[in-house]
Amino acid sequence: MSILVGPDTRLVVQGITGREGEFHSRAMLEYGTRIVAGVTPGKGGQSALDGRVPVYDTVAEAVRQHAANASCIYVPAAGAPDAIMEAAGAGIATIFCITEGIPALEMVRVVAVVREAGARLIGPNCPGATSPGEAKVGIIPGSIHRRGSVGVVSRSGTLTYEAVQAMTDAGIGQSTCVGIGGDPIIGTSFTEILGLFKEDPATEAIVLIGEIGGAAEEEAAAYAGEHLRGMPMAAFIAGRTAPEGKRMGHAGAIISGGAGTAAGKVAALEAAGIRVAASPTEIPSLLRAAGAAA
Repeated sequence: MSILVGPDTRLVVQGITGREGEFHSRAMLEYGTRIVAGVTPGKGGQSALDGRVPVYDTVAEAVRQHAANASCIYVPAAGAPDAIMEAAGAGIATIFCITEGIPALEMVRVVAVVREAGARLIGPNCPGATSPGEAKVGIIPGSIHRRGSVGVVSRSGTLTYEAVQAMTDAGIGQSTCVGIGGDPIIGTSFTEILGLFKEDPATEAIVLIGEIGGAAEEEAAAYAGEHLRGMPMAAFIAGRTAPEGKRMGHAGAIISGGAGTAAGKVAALEAAGIRVAASPTEIPSLLRAAGAAA
């Protein structure tokens, strides 16, 4: 079993005929993800990926023709909000938006529409999700994974890759790896993913990778302290040396008025019984010390 993506995923790729969409769709298809359709307005009736994937003008057509239940969006920032809402309106249950640079005010409106439709949005500005050996959606390299029982949730794509590679090198496999995105307004929080891992019988330990800015990690720590006691967990917080008021990488990674500091996040996680690594490479040893199996 896994969360968000797996053998039952029937993926439609919005923007499949663009450079990024085509490149990553090939990687997803080669990994074993079931891509049932692509969507590019004005190119309906064509095919993509050497004729293997039909292309439609709308997501509704892809859902009607192929029972698509998940979407991955590689649409430029100007069109991405409409692409997300189109997917939600067509009945797509799980939407991954890889696009970065969407204005925060736009996302406030979009997130409300998605929730009203009963869909789940991962992102924007996220790397997607991988359930090793089952399916991958997004841009996470498939080669870094090892099948196992540790769930990974992260705000950072590259830190996800580093942590997962360190785990794989240490012989520790993953159940599902999820990048929720580093923007100030995103569709799914740490806490929501922790709740999915809690209900997943294939997940026996959890790694959380956060960064400065906002209160998402503190909220996750509070949830873990109440609902995940006894679950082996490890964490890493990026940005410990970031100066106040300066954005470091992601749009949401900014300390303001003393809030959102790495020290505060580390303290909250440790108070919840979660071991916090000084670097991603320490995560495997902390997992083992917490009682996680390989």
